[in-house]
Amino acid sequence: MRFSRSLTLATSLLAGAASAADSNALPWTFNLYVENDLFAETDQNYTSGVRMSWVSPNVEDYLTDPILPNWMQDVNKLLPLFDPEPTSKYGDRVQRNMVIGFGQQIYTPEDIDRRTVDPNDRPYAGWLYGNVAYHSRTKDKLNSVELNLGIVGPAALGETTQDFIHDLRGFEKFNGWDNQLENELGVQLVYEHKNRIIKGYTSDIFGYDVIVHSGASIGNVATYLNAGGEIRFGWRLPQDFGTAALRPGGDNAAPGRTDDRFHLRKRARAMGLHAFISSDARFVVQDIFLDGNTFEDSHSIDKEYLVGEISIGVAAIYEGWKVSFARVHRSKEFKNQREGHNFGSISISYTY
Repeated sequence: MRFSRSLTLATSLLAGAASAADSNALPWTFNLYVENDLFAETDQNYTSGVRMSWVSPNVEDYLTDPILPNWMQDVNKLLPLFDPEPTSKYGDRVQRNMVIGFGQQIYTPEDIDRRTVDPNDRPYAGWLYGNVAYHSRTKDKLNSVELNLGIVGPAALGETTQDFIHDLRGFEKFNGWDNQLENELGVQLVYEHKNRIIKGYTSDIFGYDVIVHSGASIGNVATYLNAGGEIRFGWRLPQDFGTAALRPGGDNAAPGRTDDRFHLRKRARAMGLHAFISSDARFVVQDIFLDGNTFEDSHSIDKEYLVGEISIGVAAIYEGWKVSFARVHRSKEFKNQREGHNFGSISISYTY
């Protein structure tokens, strides 16, 4: 009897230690996004975008969980947070993550040689920003609230960055940057909801799913409503919410609890390959990169209120890595634009 009790106690202690070890090893995810129209052999409109972000491990709450550094907790105490109950109304356990990131986007007109404003084309503009986002997810639903803060104008270093890249590659430089938008503090609050509405398998390892999303953005950078979806099919689909995108609300590649990337001991089994088709449509109320500065006179252009895009690509999973490439086709964004715009999108995620 004593031996049995001792064995039970030892087993309990080992289980507790293993559980503690597992909790200490919960993964962070690093994401790198690169979008550029050089993949489509053009250099105009939305010509470049880069963003890096870090997604925290699961946290019990955003204010006291020791997983989050003290400075993150201090920031969170200043913000009104969207924080759901520990379980959903369907009994699914809620997973919470915090996201920290920063990025830059660059916009140029078509004529590389023109030094004066072209009234029929979009303004030169750069957007340099940092962001903080809060995710709450169950197995098939993800809610994201994101705050972007940054600067539009010369301080965003759009000209400096583009000139540096063009020098490296031996390309001709754009001559009209003196006409770019004026410096303006940019604020953007974004909400997006994702829902996996279909999931199925054609065999033990080949499957498919459909993920839809809807959301909204408000702020002087961009105000819009958006909706879209993604279809994925292939070998060992990951337990996440689709192909991560650079657009606001697009951080969705962190693995879920049942994804092998989530468990350090199962990483070697995390392998897969799938194709995807995704779409997003927006009703645009305001876009600073087309409407111009909010508080000062600047170059502006008559925008299209309805803008859509479709992405076609492939993604691969290997151990803690997820890499994807897509070709993005976007409809016209302003009235005098001759045709839609194409660019390439690369995302690299590492869960560690």
